[in-house]
Amino acid sequence: MDFTQRKEPLSLFNEWLNEAKESEPNDPTAVALATVDGAGLPNVRMVLLKGHDERGFVFYTNFESAKGQEALGSMKAAMGFHWKSLRRQVRIRGPLQVVSDEEADAYYDSRHPQSRLGAWASDQSRSLAKRQDLVDRLQQMEDKYGTDEIPRPPHWSGFRIIPDSIEFWKDGEFRLHDRIVFTKDASAECGWKTQRLNP
Repeated sequence: MDFTQRKEPLSLFNEWLNEAKESEPNDPTAVALATVDGAGLPNVRMVLLKGHDERGFVFYTNFESAKGQEALGSMKAAMGFHWKSLRRQVRIRGPLQVVSDEEADAYYDSRHPQSRLGAWASDQSRSLAKRQDLVDRLQQMEDKYGTDEIPRPPHWSGFRIIPDSIEFWKDGEFRLHDRIVFTKDASAECGWKTQRLNP
């Protein structure tokens, strides 16, 4: 079926992500995340998608980082996937919610011990005089917690983007791309209305 004829976005996203897992040379879950600071100036950086379902799209971070502070400040964000191997993009926009402690704990516990210790050692986004200072703090955290039962830091958790809109873009010859945007609409079939866009 032509993807522009689909009635809801989540199954289409799953199909595209699964295809990207087969073709992308690095990590298909890498996604550009956009937030805004208190002055309204945007910031964008690459993060990893760590979960998605009908509730939304999840990423994790240090809440004291620039990313975390901006997300908490506006409770809105946008994501942009670009799967170059497939010549496709997906854009997601919407409000944020903080994931539950149970979700954050489950994901944190699944990480490599060094990554869990790193969440304690790094003052993410803040000035670092020299890399050795970070290495030393990491060693201090390992001395303190070992490599087994490493608790999740209170400032480390996740956000879920609850999508108001999800746009799918497929490259077309001579820049005549195919684009469709799904917008949440409780009165529409499947809870989404769709609109085809000019390239």
